[in-house]
Amino acid sequence: MTTDSKAADSAATGAAPASPALVSAPTAVDATVILAGGRTRARTFSWSRVAYGVLGLILSAAIWELVSCLKDDPVILPTVQKTVSTFWDYLTQKYPAVQGKTLWRHALVSAARILAGWGAGVVIGVALGGVMASVRVIRYLLDPIIEISRPLPPLAFIPLFIVWFGIGETPKFILILIGVVPVMIIATVSALDAVPKELVQASRSLGASPLWSLLTVRLRSALPGIITGMRLAMGGAWTSIVAVELIAATSGLGYLINNAGVNLQTPLVLSGILAISVLGITFDGLLRLLHRFADPTSR
Repeated sequence: MTTDSKAADSAATGAAPASPALVSAPTAVDATVILAGGRTRARTFSWSRVAYGVLGLILSAAIWELVSCLKDDPVILPTVQKTVSTFWDYLTQKYPAVQGKTLWRHALVSAARILAGWGAGVVIGVALGGVMASVRVIRYLLDPIIEISRPLPPLAFIPLFIVWFGIGETPKFILILIGVVPVMIIATVSALDAVPKELVQASRSLGASPLWSLLTVRLRSALPGIITGMRLAMGGAWTSIVAVELIAATSGLGYLINNAGVNLQTPLVLSGILAISVLGITFDGLLRLLHRFADPTSR
């Protein structure tokens, strides 16, 4: 049957001819499933994954306990029970005993330093990355500087910063800053470059200025990639702050670990490492939630 005869039949029956656009338009269900293999990208909560994760932790603790029992030397490797009891005791007990702080207060000091340096580094890195992605001349000027400084480990600057700024909070803040900013610049530029040009052109055609298009379209689309850079920068920030607290600090988890190690208090050393792990997992979990909120496809 030809197209003309179909139209005639539709006119005879009083029904409107079907539009190809309406026929091929995807439904709301199709819009959530249109991916390769017929599977969605949305991540669903998996109890099996949680069970395997818990099982992995239990096996690790069992191996630790077995090795410590075979070694039978609490200075070299204390048992899991001894480490957990020490961790619990020093939540209320000061270290050093006279003028020190409890374990959770040392953890708060380190966390505050991390959040201050990391937060400032994220703001500066995203701002510079946005400018570099938008203005080609500035990108050409700053890119060699970033490429030269990026491979340099922040820990190499610790002696220099101590000479310049002493052992106060300033060198710790700057050390975290110089480790976070290059990571955030690279993550921001890469995420902005990956934004489809059609989105930017559509916003410009609707009257948006280049700055408004950057703030409302490009940055919004690049947000998942930027958050991934934030997670990477957070790991580097923890490395930097613990290292500088080992050398030039009177409080913090790095200071506690160093002093306990000098005094052969291995259970307390492991308690400090455990506190760092708990804080790191907490911060990374919050950033994962932020990423999930910013990227609808991961929900």
